[in-house]
Amino acid sequence: MSDLFNSYKMDWILFTEAGFIAVNQADEDSAKKLLKTAEMLNPKATLPKVALGYLHLHKLELKQAVKLYEEVLAQEPDNDMAKTLLGICLGLMPNAVTKGEKVLDQVLQSKDPMLQQLSSTALDFINKFVKKPPGPVGP
Repeated sequence: MSDLFNSYKMDWILFTEAGFIAVNQADEDSAKKLLKTAEMLNPKATLPKVALGYLHLHKLELKQAVKLYEEVLAQEPDNDMAKTLLGICLGLMPNAVTKGEKVLDQVLQSKDPMLQQLSSTALDFINKFVKKPPGPVGP
């Protein structure tokens, strides 16, 4: 590998963080480029794949996000961030709500208080809005 490539090898986490920021700014093109760079610099890292799933979640491309999170969890079964985001995606899919709730319930046992809070909020959202029966139709 070239010296230039090796000089950036340790910066994979910075590219991943920048990718998350680009997702939050709805800059899909930059996010994809940054996350692909992070994957190239550290192919074994799962965080860039979590971030790419986050991009799909933002676009409500839930099946693509679920696929990525399941790949991450196959490699790192204890990745609570991937579990939380997987639970959110499944919770928003009409045919997988129950499975999503189970995943989010598991994350409530996490040691990370932020992921516990996110899971709790997601479960509240699912109960109030996703599982809510449709209202009456009329004028």
